[in-house]
Amino acid sequence: MRSTLRLIVAAPAVLFIGLTGCLATQSQLHHASVQQDSMLKVERAARLVADAELAASDSALRAELGNVRGDVRALRTELQNMRTEFNAKITAMEDGLKFMMPVNFAYDQSAVRDQDRASLERFAKIVQKYYPGSRVTIEGFADPAGSVRYNLALSARRADAVKSYLTSQGVEPMQLSTIGYGKARLVAPGASGDQPGAELNRRVVFVIETKSEKAIAMREPESR
Repeated sequence: MRSTLRLIVAAPAVLFIGLTGCLATQSQLHHASVQQDSMLKVERAARLVADAELAASDSALRAELGNVRGDVRALRTELQNMRTEFNAKITAMEDGLKFMMPVNFAYDQSAVRDQDRASLERFAKIVQKYYPGSRVTIEGFADPAGSVRYNLALSARRADAVKSYLTSQGVEPMQLSTIGYGKARLVAPGASGDQPGAELNRRVVFVIETKSEKAIAMREPESR
């Protein structure tokens, strides 16, 4: 009988302990669940911020690429106009462009001719708009009449005269450098003075080095 009473008395105690343990486990699980929800909310907020930053970056990049494509298309149009209107020969090189325009000189003269001012003005605008910061080398040449020394000096004066004119049109002087090659690299070999082709030898050539980050390199071969 006593043994039975002990079991009856002990049963509620065991049941209480079991219920207490169960309640403690439920409380721990609830606390863990709250913590997990809180961490998920923090992660979700951080992900939203990261997604927004990435979207803004992508949008800016797309806009930048769109501007560059637009600039390249506009540049191609400008160069084609130079070919059509001024008979310019434009050749892509490894690190830039070479412009050969009909900027020529009278015999033994270094002054820029009136008929060449329009092409130089257009060239100046292209340099300022599409090649800011890029170096532009102006190469001067002469026909074969006269000594090597004299023609080197004459061709250098021609390059300097063109540099001065481009500067007057707004091109930064620091962008421009000049060099005279005299009677080297003749277009019409042996032609000098009033001979046919001699004027082609008395010329300047422009080389644009497209190394500036802002510059747009036009990698298009001469189509003419």
